[in-house]
Amino acid sequence: MQRKFLFWFSILALIVALIIPQAVNGQMRRPPGMMGNHGMRHDNDTQTIHQLFADHNQIHRIVEEIPGGIRTVTESDNPQVVTLIQSHVSKMYDRVSKQQPIPMIRMSSTLPTMIQSANQYQRQFNFTLKGIEVTETSNNPDMVAIIREHAQEVSQFVEQGMPMMMNGRMR
Repeated sequence: MQRKFLFWFSILALIVALIIPQAVNGQMRRPPGMMGNHGMRHDNDTQTIHQLFADHNQIHRIVEEIPGGIRTVTESDNPQVVTLIQSHVSKMYDRVSKQQPIPMIRMSSTLPTMIQSANQYQRQFNFTLKGIEVTETSNNPDMVAIIREHAQEVSQFVEQGMPMMMNGRMR
C-alpha cells in the first residue's frame, strides 16, 4: 500500500515539476481557441461580431445582385461602427483565404461552404468613407447561389441584431 502511494506521489511530483515551469514561463501549448495569440485574435473577432450585432440599428446595408454574384455596401454614420465593419470584413476574408476557423460559424448556414470552397469564388472589398463595399462572384452557379444566400443572411443579421444572433443557425 505504501509503495503504491509513493509510486503515484512520485508520478504526480514529476508531472508538477515538468508542467509548472512551462506554465509560469508561458511555454505551454494551448488548444486553438484558448488564450495565446490565436485565441486572442479569435476572442477579439468574436467581440467585434457581438458589437456589430449590438449596433445593428446603426448599420445601413444595400445588396445588389450582379452577374455571377453580389455587390454589397455596408455602412454606418457612427465612426466606431465603421471601424468595426471594416475590421470584421477584412479579418473574415483573411480567415477564408487561409481556411481558418471563423468565430460563431454555426450562426450561418452558408459560411462552412464558403470556407471549403474559397477557391471557387472571387472576393474583393474596398473601404468607403462610412464602411465597406464588397463584391463576390463565381462562375459556378451553385457557388453563386451560396454567395447570394450569405448576403441575405448578413442582411438579416443587420436588420434583426441580437435576436437573430440568439436564434443561432439560420435556414
